[in-house]
Amino acid sequence: MGKIVNLLIIVLLLASIHAVHGQNKKAIMKDTLDGKFDFSRFLVDAHGFIPVPFIITEPALGGFGGGFAPLFLTPKKGLPKDAGYVPPDITAGFGMYTANGSWALGGIRIGSFPKAGLKYRIGGGYADINMSFYRQTALTGEKEYAFNIRTVPILASLSKKIGKTSLYAGMQYFFAAMKLKPRFDGDVPDFITPRELDNNLASLGFFLEWDSRNSVFTPDKGLRVNALYSMNDNWTGSDFEFQRSNIFMNWFFPIKKNWVSGLKFEGQHAFGDPPFYALPIINMRGIPLGRFQGQSTLILETEQRFDLNLRWSIVGFTGYGKTMFKDGSLAEGKNVYNVGGGFRYLIARTFRLRTGLDIAKGPDSWGWYLVFGHNWNR
Repeated sequence: MGKIVNLLIIVLLLASIHAVHGQNKKAIMKDTLDGKFDFSRFLVDAHGFIPVPFIITEPALGGFGGGFAPLFLTPKKGLPKDAGYVPPDITAGFGMYTANGSWALGGIRIGSFPKAGLKYRIGGGYADINMSFYRQTALTGEKEYAFNIRTVPILASLSKKIGKTSLYAGMQYFFAAMKLKPRFDGDVPDFITPRELDNNLASLGFFLEWDSRNSVFTPDKGLRVNALYSMNDNWTGSDFEFQRSNIFMNWFFPIKKNWVSGLKFEGQHAFGDPPFYALPIINMRGIPLGRFQGQSTLILETEQRFDLNLRWSIVGFTGYGKTMFKDGSLAEGKNVYNVGGGFRYLIARTFRLRTGLDIAKGPDSWGWYLVFGHNWNR
């Protein structure tokens, strides 16, 4: 297995090896600590640039596809000794195409100004997505509604550190021009109004975030908590009036030297009458994206990582999700679960960056996922 994974990684990196001039190409792909395959030095010596082809395995997008993401990692320099962990600036473009004809192009920049205590995100793109949504009907039970979704999303976020803590307060703005076309026979169901097929979404949100993780890629320890409240209204540029609250927590802690435990909690709620595609969803491995929606959703998940040695790890995970629609009691919501496992390889020790493969089982489907960093990252 090690030879196969190493071969795959080498194929991914082959196109950019020429960027490192005048250096031993074989040596630069090995870690100075253990001599194993590692691209930490390659990222630094190539000024943080690496082209990353990737495979898309999301069941909601056809189960298979491919993409390409030129990735720039820029470590921070000149930091004070007491600065603690400061993640590198991340700049990435991406393009993708999947088996069901979905495709997208875009880019994102995630960075910070540590001395000013500022973090920011900015991104945008174009997407032409074929995706299904599901609803319970009185006559036939659960029914699938397939749509083509064309959208131009834009995201901007800025946050400020509070004192000398790990707490940040910030605001974000999200805009998306949405055009939906049904891909099913028959009339559009009653829960979908005509204006939901051609509109603009525009939300202004405010958030608090605590982040004490020791890596933004694959943490070994630390806590991240984010609480966001966002508003869609005419004055924000939206064609709808609704609000959403979202809180999530990722907590990582070592149980033993080679055993890292992770816990995830996420709760979402939509106030008012959002379009059907903007309702909260259950996002868990083994469950197609958009398969389970509700006015409120709840997710609890745990992942256990066991390090076999410095490079190789195995993971196991399981979780529970709950949905509830408007005017429904908690008992009337949908209960879902997942269970699965996989492996990881430490491909960039300096950045604590692991990658690997997961296989997961949901209530009525299987899924497999290539993981770069951690599955809970967002």
